Amino acid sequence: MKSPASSLPPGAGRYAPSPSGDLHLGNLRTAVAAWVLARDSGRAFRMRVDDLDAARARPGVAERQLADLAAIGLDWDGEIMWESERSHAYAAAANQLSDQGLVYECYCSRREIAEAPRAPHSPPGSYPGTCRDLSEAERERRREALGPGRVPALRLRATVAELTITDGVHGPYTGVVDDVVLRRGDGVWAYNLAVVVDDAEQGVDQVVRGEDLLSSTPRQAHLADLLGLPHPEYVHVPLAVNAAGERLAKRDGAVTLADLAQEGTTTRAAVARIVASLGGPEGADSIEALRGVVTAESLRAGPWVVA
Repeated sequence: MKSPASSLPPGAGRYAPSPSGDLHLGNLRTAVAAWVLARDSGRAFRMRVDDLDAARARPGVAERQLADLAAIGLDWDGEIMWESERSHAYAAAANQLSDQGLVYECYCSRREIAEAPRAPHSPPGSYPGTCRDLSEAERERRREALGPGRVPALRLRATVAELTITDGVHGPYTGVVDDVVLRRGDGVWAYNLAVVVDDAEQGVDQVVRGEDLLSSTPRQAHLADLLGLPHPEYVHVPLAVNAAGERLAKRDGAVTLADLAQEGTTTRAAVARIVASLGGPEGADSIEALRGVVTAESLRAGPWVVA
């Protein structure tokens, strides 16, 4: 549901689902929190579809996600941004970094990265810098060894090893900054680059999302620094979990609006559960009831157990 784009306030919040599957109650709850915090602060609210990876984006899913968001009461300002249409913007940002000497080719496979020696206390999956300082002759040899249809990945030559950001829920958070991928070996632009470029393009200065993305935030903040872009205000929301404390997923039964409807649960009843989980008034079944209720402080209560 799109609001008129005229007379939009400065600054914006946003929601950016990836169309790999229908949104479950936890996803919808995070979207509601993002919407409330943006609206209560006088910001616009943007919608973006993270459909960069065509292999993971399933036909019709994005449209169902947008319909579900509108059904629970979310509206947004301006046109929806589709990341699959923005390769030119990501290429321009990569060129800007390359002009600063901050981009290099990487030829490593995932297995090579996983098995490579790395510094003590490095988090799993962090890049150990294998291709950072190869000679030109070695680069040429590695390029020729790539399989058909493959191109070297592009990595950022990070200028710091860690960075501290401030999060509205978690407070100061210091995380590792490694040489993140900017463009994958299959030519797909990477999420960490896209999210920074697109937030800037949409005027987003408040990022409210699941806390599973907190560890990536220092990397994204460093990218913003190198591109001359400001850091947004960060709010990482505790996740929805099942009774065992595990992250909510499709395997936990009826957790999407469509599945709940098949069991006889209306969208209004699902909204009431989300509203209650965010501290809304008893019996309220509209997200408008959360205006003035949801704050970064209120989100510190911990995960939502969906029983």
